[in-house]
Amino acid sequence: MKKLRGLLGACAMLFVGIASAQVQDMPGGPRVNQLNLPEGVNQIARDVAWLHWFMLIICMVIFVAVFGVMFYSIWAHRKSRGVKPATFHEHMGVEVAWTVIPFLIVIAMALPATRTVVAMKDTSGADLTIKVTGYQWKWGYEYIDGPATGVKFLSNLSTPRAQIENKEPKGQFYLMEVDNPLVVPVGKKIRLAVTAADVIHSWMVPDLAVKQDAIPGFVRNTWFRADKIGEYRGQCTELCGKDHAFMPIVVKVVSEADYAKWADDQKKLLLAAADDPNKEWTGPELIARGEKVYAANCVACHQGSGKGVMGAFPALDGSQIVMGPKAANIDILLKGKPGTAMASFASQLNDVEIAAVITYTRAAWTNAGKGKDPIISPADVKAAR
Repeated sequence: MKKLRGLLGACAMLFVGIASAQVQDMPGGPRVNQLNLPEGVNQIARDVAWLHWFMLIICMVIFVAVFGVMFYSIWAHRKSRGVKPATFHEHMGVEVAWTVIPFLIVIAMALPATRTVVAMKDTSGADLTIKVTGYQWKWGYEYIDGPATGVKFLSNLSTPRAQIENKEPKGQFYLMEVDNPLVVPVGKKIRLAVTAADVIHSWMVPDLAVKQDAIPGFVRNTWFRADKIGEYRGQCTELCGKDHAFMPIVVKVVSEADYAKWADDQKKLLLAAADDPNKEWTGPELIARGEKVYAANCVACHQGSGKGVMGAFPALDGSQIVMGPKAANIDILLKGKPGTAMASFASQLNDVEIAAVITYTRAAWTNAGKGKDPIISPADVKAAR
């Protein structure tokens, strides 16, 4: 029996060791066995953590006091002990006490909470403004001012599909990694103008103590300041459709010098990668470019096979729109289809990208050589806008 207990104990220790080796704390994100709020990297986060404990302690004291008195009364004044119930109907002291004491408790809780909430909503005096747009299912960032003025990009989940489909081991940053993180300088007040292009999303990064709903047709302001260089991770926290779990947020906080260099590099990349819709693109060039655009923007709904998801997202393989006249195909990408999950891509993709992805879908799967207008030029898209 002792040997069996020892063997079971050794197996348990081995299991714990293997689990701890595979599951690790995520820098800037959730931790293994985390039971409390993150410490955060700014004053607002520290205030929120303090308020959490302050409110919890007050609630625990009230709980213990109320239920302690109640259970003592039940035990000490039970009928089996011959206790006779009181016959009074009201007591001025009791009436005043249970009115004044809760009022004072509410005031004691409201004052520090109100001070923190007001600070969270005060976006004045920002050093940098960034527009954040939620899409199904990715985030778009546009730098409104500062060294990176004009820089904009999409931030997509970068976890390989093989990990999501359990075809290979999951990485340390599973579902919490992106291809293009939001980059900001350390110690600066960052104002976010948050909106959405399709449905309601919510931009949240716990370590930065920031959470703001992104609502179509509205711009909601919030802000944060990171006091420590590093990467901080969050997710969309509003149920926004099929791939809600696949639109993480990564904020990369760097020094001012590194931020200035990053901004300069991004501007150079934008100039180098700027697409000219008037350029003559060949069919193979558009197909190669379109395959990348499709993988970044369309595969989540229509699948890599083009078969879509039955009852939710139509198949592009064999689609009458894809194989039909080019005008209708261009129109649905530019305007979307009201009442369905097909949103407009007019603001997300430029003329070359839209032309490329349409050309790719017309040449992919079983569509190749069957439809009309196999090559869509950027000029066609430009004219349709």
